[in-house]
Amino acid sequence: HWLPTHKRGLGYVFQEASLFTHLTVMGNLLYGKRRILDDQKVSLDQAIELLGISHLLDRKPDRLSGGERSRVSIARALAANPSILLMDEPLAALDLKRKQEIIPYLERLHEALKIPVIYVSHSADEVARLADYLVVMEKGHVLASGSLADTLTRLDLPIHLGHDAGVVLDATVVEV
Repeated sequence: HWLPTHKRGLGYVFQEASLFTHLTVMGNLLYGKRRILDDQKVSLDQAIELLGISHLLDRKPDRLSGGERSRVSIARALAANPSILLMDEPLAALDLKRKQEIIPYLERLHEALKIPVIYVSHSADEVARLADYLVVMEKGHVLASGSLADTLTRLDLPIHLGHDAGVVLDATVVEV
């Protein structure tokens, strides 16, 4: 069934935070909200809170840091009430410090949202922190798929965790 672009329930976050420079942060968020077609899964207030951007609402994009622009871009995608969120290497344009600043927000989104998120990344570190199901692709072909713990630790796949092999442990710290 073919749907025109404006009727598709897809939220998209680009590698570069493609915000409208003539609009404030709130203007960018309201632009995303204009596409809502049915009951909203994530309220605009919830997206603002989850991404910690309430203090940025009156700023223009050129007055934001790279990490702030990324968080606003994610909130704008959520404002469109997507049935699924596609994030195409949303941290690729950021330095290590900014990536470390954003990842806790992405973890919080994963826990709080009830929508599937497809997160495209070449970074095994990001994948290890954010994914629960992994599809490994090379040149457009699926090489493997499965749970994070089963797939990320396979030695026969082109996934690299740096110089050391790794293991993913699903655990809860109960006492410090």
